[in-house]
Amino acid sequence: MSFLFVLAVGLLAGTISGIVGTGSSIMLMPVLVYEYGPKQAVPIMAIAAVMANLSRILAWWREVDWRACAAYSIPGIPAAALGARTMLALPSHAIDISIGLFLITMVPVRHWLARHEFKISLWHLAIGGAVIGYITGIVVSTGPLSVPLFLFYGLDRGAFLATEAASSLGLYLSKSVTFQQFGALTPDVALQGLIAGFSLMAGAFIAKPFVLGLKADIFRLVMDGIMLAAGLSMLWNAAHSS
Repeated sequence: MSFLFVLAVGLLAGTISGIVGTGSSIMLMPVLVYEYGPKQAVPIMAIAAVMANLSRILAWWREVDWRACAAYSIPGIPAAALGARTMLALPSHAIDISIGLFLITMVPVRHWLARHEFKISLWHLAIGGAVIGYITGIVVSTGPLSVPLFLFYGLDRGAFLATEAASSLGLYLSKSVTFQQFGALTPDVALQGLIAGFSLMAGAFIAKPFVLGLKADIFRLVMDGIMLAAGLSMLWNAAHSS
């Protein structure tokens, strides 16, 4: 039953993230932590996130902005590897708390960013890629930060979904390789990540017909609800595992 539950949540998370551009890691991570523990859940989610981003690239291939992708990814890839190495040195309890607090904090931070509307350049994307890449290595998902970054650059709908996914793909690959090098990505963990990833991929293709009709206010409400629920669940898990 636990296996089927992970698949069901993965399909739902993949569908939602395929519509709003992020959220798959935020929704699926608490389930993986509950099933496998935080030390295993993070590399499992890294594999699944690679597959989820790949599916969004395949769904919107023609609309990728490769200049924006390169600006974000080139500094972000080594930063993600450094962040992943930092995460492996942290105790499991600290990982639960840090992820939970990060997700909850991102709700007001995202609203603050949205209120201060401005356009950013490729240089801003490069700086953002380095900072967000490092944080991604530690806290699993930084979609709530990368989403406004690419929106402020001027991308929307399919172009936004494809470019954000293509840019994040390199970060998650870098993170996965780091886990493998330090022994955290065992064959069992990789298999669990592939299983979760296939459900996320299926959801991304289900979502494609709904993207053009999505309203901005619905996007904001969905993301706020997902982040708050996931963050509270991580803190609950930390409290009951201490």
